[in-house]
Order: sequence, then C-alpha cells, then structure tokens
Amino acid sequence: MDSTGPIVLAGALVGFAVGLTGMGGGALMTPIMVMVFGVNPTAAIGSDLAASVFMKPFGALVHHRAGTVRWDIVRLLLPTAVPAAFGGVFLLRALGDGDDLQQRVKYVVGTALLLAVAGMLARLWLDRRRVVGGAGSMDAEDAEVRVRPVATLLIGLVGGVIVGMTSVGSGSLIIVMLMLAHPRLQANHLVGTDLVQAIPMVAAAALGHLLVGDADLGLAATLLIGAVPGVLLGSVVSSRVAGGAVRWALVVLLTGSGLSMLKAPSAVIVLGCLGAALLGTTVAVRDRRTAGLRAAAGTADRSAPEDVAGRPGPLASAPGARRPR
Repeated sequence: MDSTGPIVLAGALVGFAVGLTGMGGGALMTPIMVMVFGVNPTAAIGSDLAASVFMKPFGALVHHRAGTVRWDIVRLLLPTAVPAAFGGVFLLRALGDGDDLQQRVKYVVGTALLLAVAGMLARLWLDRRRVVGGAGSMDAEDAEVRVRPVATLLIGLVGGVIVGMTSVGSGSLIIVMLMLAHPRLQANHLVGTDLVQAIPMVAAAALGHLLVGDADLGLAATLLIGAVPGVLLGSVVSSRVAGGAVRWALVVLLTGSGLSMLKAPSAVIVLGCLGAALLGTTVAVRDRRTAGLRAAAGTADRSAPEDVAGRPGPLASAPGARRPR
C-alpha cells in the first residue's frame, strides 16, 4: 500500500505543531516514522533532521517579520549548539551497529521523549506562573531582559548533543531551558528565537547523519510536502494566540510515544496517557474558572460608584445614592 498520503498528512500535523508551539518536530515525527511507518530509528532520526532543515526556515521567517526573534540570544546559542549537534551524530554511532544499535536508539529516543514531556510540563507551569504574576507589563520587561551568556552557551551545548543523537529537543527541550535562564521573555519570542537558532543546529546534525548514511532524502521530501504549509499556518497562529490546548495534546502523545519506545507494558502506557490527559483537563478547568472569577470581579469593580478618590463610595449600595460631583 502506498504510504505517501499518510506521510504527507503526518508532516502537515507535525509542521502545524512546530509552528504553533515551537515543539513537537523530532519529538513527534521520529516516533511516528518508527512506530507507524516502520522506519529504522536511525533512518527516522536522519530523515526528520533533513526535513527540518527546510521546514524550520518558513516558521522562522514568519517570526522574524513579526519581530519575535531575540537575535542576541541566537548569537550565543550557535557557537556551542552547532558543533554539539554534529558531534552528537557520531556519539550515537558509538552505541553499536546493526539491530543492537537500532534497539539502543529506541531507548535513547524514548528517554529523550520523556525528558521532552518533563520540559513541556515545566514550560506550561512557568507560563501559568507568568499569567498569575501579571503579564500586563511583559512587553516592556521583554525588551529589558539581560542575556545570560554562560547559561545560554551551556543550553546550546546540551541541546545540540541531544538533537544530534535523537532529533528531539530543538523545540521541546531548548525552549524550556531558555525559559528557565530568561524567565521574563515572552512566549512568542521564545518560539521565534528557538526556530531561528534551530536552523543551523539542525543543519549540522542532518549533515552528520548524511555522512554516516542515515538520512533518507526521499522520505524527507515527502514529509516536507505537508510540513511546509503546516508550519507556516502554525507560525501565523502562534504569533497571535497561545497554543495551550495543543501543548497538552503533545504532552499526552509524547508520553505514550516515549513509553512505547522504552517497551513499557500496555497498561503503563495507557495509564501514563490518561494521567497526562487528566492533568491537562484539570488545569484547563481550573484556569477557566479562575478567568471567570477575575472577569466577574472586574465587572463588579467597574459597575460600583466611586468616591472622589476613585474608591467605591460608602453609599454605593444605598438606594438612590448619588455619585459626588
């Protein structure tokens, strides 16, 4: 059976997730190719990286035009991220060869996926703290954020190695590390910055996999047919709205994929996915309830009469009470 259509559709869905949230490229595409289409893990990693080289610039261009890229952070990430991503390919080959290598790669990818889940949960938690803390002055704060050079260089080093070995992490892990190092950066600036820095980093990793013969360019081209319009649409949406629901969906999917790669029992996989879905539903319901209470409180404050100092007057609730002139 011709699998071109399903692969194009998978590329479109993954591209949309990448453009919308900055996450989910390798974290979704690599396990999809391995578990759904039966591609060898090393070939899936190399092909995903090759496709990402052409996919990420489209999303990065949208964010550049929207002004949501911190070029000072990009310049500090690349000196360590690019060589680390290239070296990660050869570190992966040191794990062995043949069937043993493929099985070990599955374990490495599964571990990286669960790390990505932990990173996404950390990002969601940090995003919620920002909202609770008040985001009204975030635009001014973001412009004044001072870059932490040492932390940023280390983020590039760690992220590059993981990307070179697994194709996972260019968005799901590096974005979280950037958020921890620069907690006052806006979410859409984090996504735009990560997409831009990922272009040369992923290119270095893809080159390494091409040199060792892991990348299937035909498969990568098929993925791009769907991924390019998907990432464009996702990036346009991302520059205007938040992608919280999509992030929680990614958490559920990556939890299941990571546990499957690690050969966890079916019951553990189901429980893990259900737990992630329950957590996401609980958080969404709580956030909606909190937003409703705040909106109601704001309406009540605006409708109450005020005294000359701008505070609710002592006779605000009295029938026929008049506002002081």
